[in-house]
Amino acid sequence: MPETAKLSTTYYVDSRNGDDGRVGTTPEAAWKTLAKVNATTFHPGDRILLKSGSVLQGELWPKGSGAEGKPITLGKYGGGVKPVINGYGLFEDAVLLKNQEYWEIEDLEITNTGSQRAERRAVHVALENYGEAHHIYIRSLTIHDVNGVDSVKPNGGIHYTSVGDKKPSRFIDLRIENNEIYHVDRSGIFGWADSWVRSKWNPSVGVVVRGNQLYDIGGDGIVVVATDGAVVEHNVVGHANQRSEGYNVAIWAWSADNTVIQYNEAYGTKGQRDGEGFDSDWNSRNTVIQYNYSHDNDGGFLLICNEGGHDAKESAGNTGTVVRYNISQNDRKRGINIAGPVKDSLVYNNTIYVGPEHTVDLLLFSDWHGWSESSHFYNNIFYVAGTARFSHGVSRASDGAYVSARGFGMSKDNLFDANDYYGVEVPANDPHALTVDPRLVAPGQGTIGILSLTGYRLQPMSPSRKSGRLIEQSGGHDFWGNAVPSCDATDQGASQSDDCKSARSELQQ
Repeated sequence: MPETAKLSTTYYVDSRNGDDGRVGTTPEAAWKTLAKVNATTFHPGDRILLKSGSVLQGELWPKGSGAEGKPITLGKYGGGVKPVINGYGLFEDAVLLKNQEYWEIEDLEITNTGSQRAERRAVHVALENYGEAHHIYIRSLTIHDVNGVDSVKPNGGIHYTSVGDKKPSRFIDLRIENNEIYHVDRSGIFGWADSWVRSKWNPSVGVVVRGNQLYDIGGDGIVVVATDGAVVEHNVVGHANQRSEGYNVAIWAWSADNTVIQYNEAYGTKGQRDGEGFDSDWNSRNTVIQYNYSHDNDGGFLLICNEGGHDAKESAGNTGTVVRYNISQNDRKRGINIAGPVKDSLVYNNTIYVGPEHTVDLLLFSDWHGWSESSHFYNNIFYVAGTARFSHGVSRASDGAYVSARGFGMSKDNLFDANDYYGVEVPANDPHALTVDPRLVAPGQGTIGILSLTGYRLQPMSPSRKSGRLIEQSGGHDFWGNAVPSCDATDQGASQSDDCKSARSELQQ
């Protein structure tokens, strides 16, 4: 009988009352240990259920693969408390899939702390000269206390890696959804592949990182690498870069094309290496960063960067980044940093608020083996209650802090149009600039949570209404879902009014 024709089986594991000498196919005949699970090859449609309240020690590495329409599932039974997998730092990975596909893992609590730091992870999905691995879903896990090392980015929480030096390998339909991850080092969710280099470009597709809650992360929060069309949405990353000596950002893409980063919140990222909430990094094309909330990040709201000096066989640079309809509140030191020979960035309809206690380089251009060109800034509201300026980096300290000066340095072809500069000097020729109070409902009053941002809507008599430049292919809606344009007009900032009565016509009546 072909393997795919076998009847699916449910296996039960109970750390308290189980027995590895039993058949494992009923709760009364449950297995007891991970060793029994790891010694079994499972088949398409099989289920492995760990009893609620169980505490299982060691590494969980079940064998076998599912099939299209018949994934193997790993979860819990018998109550609401998630069963615990505790690697105790004795294994590099507490939960491992290697050269396997068609798996769904959910509803577990995982930890992996040893007496000393070492390269270790909670969950690792690994490919090694496998080819294409389909349909791997990692969902609703609680992951905490993984004391990995700072010297390796892909260790800590949930990690997917691919090595294809003999047989090109990648993921098709990989989802990491609705997990809670806290107090892990170095990274929360991180992907890695040796196919990131353009001469060996073989990106994973169908990668979705959605609905995850991360906080107290040693280094990076969420990073997608060597992907095409990845979606990173509805995640919250709080207090990233807490214990790392490296350069880390809350949410970013590297060596990734056509990434969409949207509806996320990033706050409390520590330090200025890099320390931003969001990042479109080098060897990436057409990244879209939209509808996000960034606040209280030491390094600022956003980094767009490209390390110059790489040839086309290795890197495609950073081209075509679009940043739109985001809200930044009280991000520290830098607002937006455009570093290196970045090309053709489009930054429009964002609202950036600087509170009275802060001094910020609102837009900072800097050298990274080259300078940027063709950066366009339209319809943004720069609301400065503190101190801010548009500047360029003169030098940079070892802790990532810039010494800056006014002006754009050696960057070129920067275009500004229809922005509102309230409380800050207009940086360049902007033919439709405003310098007045945009009359936001209650700026600066956002707290944790996107729902706290109603104060960034425009008041009915706001001069920023109908004052924006029409942007083609603008994404179709504003931060709150209102249609853009509305009534053949575009507002400034992240909010679009949804009535057809302009402030100017109201004033005339």
